[in-house]
Amino acid sequence: MSLYHEAADILEKAQKNGGSLKSIVFGKKTWKTDAKTLFALTSEAAKWSEVLSEVVERSGVLGVEKTLTPTLALLLTHDLFLSKKGVALPASHGLNTSISRHKVRLSAELTKARLRREFATLDALRAHVNSEAANGPATDSDSKPRIRHPRWIRINTLRTSLDNELASTFTDYTKALSLKEITHATRDQRIYHIDEHIPNLIAVVGPDEPTTFNSYKQGKLILQEKASCFPAYLLDPMPDEGDVIDACAAPGNKTTHLASLLADSGSKVTACEKDPERSKTLEKMVKLAGAGDIVTVKQKQNFLKLDPAAKECRSVTSLLLDPSCSGSGIFGRDEAMVTVRLPSATVEAPASKSKKRKRGGQKTQPAPEPIEQAGDAITEETPEQEDDDDAKLKARLDNLSTFQLKLLQHAMSFPAAKRITYSTCSIHAEENENVVVKALLSDIATSQGWRIMKRSDQVDGMSRWHKRGSADAVRTAMVASASGHAVNGLDAGQVGDACIRCEKGGEDGTMGFFVAGFVREGGDIAMELNGAPDEASDADKADDDGEDEWNGFSEDEA
Repeated sequence: MSLYHEAADILEKAQKNGGSLKSIVFGKKTWKTDAKTLFALTSEAAKWSEVLSEVVERSGVLGVEKTLTPTLALLLTHDLFLSKKGVALPASHGLNTSISRHKVRLSAELTKARLRREFATLDALRAHVNSEAANGPATDSDSKPRIRHPRWIRINTLRTSLDNELASTFTDYTKALSLKEITHATRDQRIYHIDEHIPNLIAVVGPDEPTTFNSYKQGKLILQEKASCFPAYLLDPMPDEGDVIDACAAPGNKTTHLASLLADSGSKVTACEKDPERSKTLEKMVKLAGAGDIVTVKQKQNFLKLDPAAKECRSVTSLLLDPSCSGSGIFGRDEAMVTVRLPSATVEAPASKSKKRKRGGQKTQPAPEPIEQAGDAITEETPEQEDDDDAKLKARLDNLSTFQLKLLQHAMSFPAAKRITYSTCSIHAEENENVVVKALLSDIATSQGWRIMKRSDQVDGMSRWHKRGSADAVRTAMVASASGHAVNGLDAGQVGDACIRCEKGGEDGTMGFFVAGFVREGGDIAMELNGAPDEASDADKADDDGEDEWNGFSEDEA
């Protein structure tokens, strides 16, 4: 069976090369094992690796079982004691027997490891390990307080209210007046902070896993990164003004956010998703969030093939574009907080109880310190692909930005459209400011009267956001386009200030993210259909394999 060998390869690659478990698992399509099964095993083994490495090393198994590598031993020990179904191999399989015959010894070492950590039961230790994975250790290696990444939770107002959840789900939590209290909290504190920029968004920290909350299971709570909430909120769709299109909708956090903003308004959201399987995921999410009356999911619908002149598109006044991107801004919680520790391969077998040993035989040398390496978290965005060199990265960014620009130009061709938001979970200017400048300089933008949404025109929470786009990146893009110093009436400084950026990690508690708004005065502007963008480019097709996987109402779409 290939499960354990493939899982071992994944952990070893993550340790050697860095990067995220998710990008390693889902970035390869030739696994013999189901990718979700591989990701579940490797991410759980990573969480438990500190404890299990200690257990494997002290048991001496590696000194006896020559067919077991340290990584295989860690994975098999995990399933032997911590998986409900046990080792996923027949009892007669060589790997199963090689670990199972040491079950008593390994169990004793697991008990000792638990007691050394002062936990009375295995369930108590499990809760601690899960809390560490969700919230991170309290300090860095130099004992300084760790800036922890908040757990962001959007209150789904289609099913509940902020006051209701604070009075029920979070009744045992204490209100924090600043986000800093969250980012510097200890793991055992239960604290929430109401965000000052996005309505109905809170940051929490505590020993509880939010996915176990009843409100989460009922679709009342949606785990969504703060930055991921920016596009829908910046779009600020007006009630009864017209309908909205979410052009790249799956898995659906931004779609359901749009629906909550349009509740009881009479306006509708059309969610486009070209991938059949992701369409099913999108429908499931919309249903659980209670957005079915507002959102229509168009399965297998490539947004680029949607005719702006079609009758169903004539009432569309707002469009949200969050296309596939490099994912370079992704900040998974256990990317920085779960440490993968592999057992040492140099530990000898347990000492023999012979008389020679009792009279003072050779002593077993202490195991060296395990190697530490960042792991990964479950996210909804596409992690950045590994590029061997700058040339490959540049080629990938060129392909992505070409596709992203085509989407944006197509959105600008909708005759009644008044507002568009464009966003990526990327830190690269090629996908961000460069695309904005090229879109503003395009024939469709100039002929249809599209301009950047100035900071002064943005909804309050977004205009107050302090991190803005790069004027230098805008200026560079303008020079490359030989456009002079003005773009549709705005200079580089104004365009940069109109764009919104979020940094990856740090005191703001955000992932790396970019969003810009576009506005057009009036609507129903005549358009030349012959000038509309063509269908999906090769970059679109090439990027299909890089699209993200959904893992529930997870963090984060960004």
